[in-house]
Amino acid sequence: MTEFGKLIIISGPSGAGKSSVVKQLMDRSSLPLTLSVSATTRLPRPGEQHGREYWFLSRDEFENKRQAGEFLECKEVFGRGTWYGTLKETVSAGLNDGKWVILEIDVQGALSVLQDYSDAITIFVHPGSMQELERRLRDRGTESDDSLKRRLDVAADEMEMRHHYAHEIINVNLDNTVEQIDRLLQQYQGEKIPCSKS
Repeated sequence: MTEFGKLIIISGPSGAGKSSVVKQLMDRSSLPLTLSVSATTRLPRPGEQHGREYWFLSRDEFENKRQAGEFLECKEVFGRGTWYGTLKETVSAGLNDGKWVILEIDVQGALSVLQDYSDAITIFVHPGSMQELERRLRDRGTESDDSLKRRLDVAADEMEMRHHYAHEIINVNLDNTVEQIDRLLQQYQGEKIPCSKS
């Protein structure tokens, strides 16, 4: 009989390097990790595939699923009219298959998920300070001043919420951060984490 999997929530402000950390973790860890594929109403970018990067849904499809309670969490991002969400079915299928399912989601999404999976492994990744975060975002060169201010305002709120997470990791060096998170997750092997309350 397949052992029930574990749910891992990784959050942190934009610019903290979460996506790079998760990608490297998936490549390097010996654990049966899988990244939960989110749903979105945005259009696919060149090279993206439905079901690989995202489940690309029309606004009507997304809204129907939202009304039917099919999301663990969902939200409209940065007021641009684009919705993102985590489908319950995607998470439960991975867990039932014995996978350690990673959700790379924001703080509000994490708090919603914890209502169903209170024993999820929660990790907050950040660069150590708001000053360092602003430097990284500016170095990207992809943000207008308005967009940068919006991201920093959201980031400040998220940093205030990091106490909701069981583990806090400062991402200074990618290799060290990935190694630190992998060691942390290895400690959870053999622990029984119950399935959702729903």
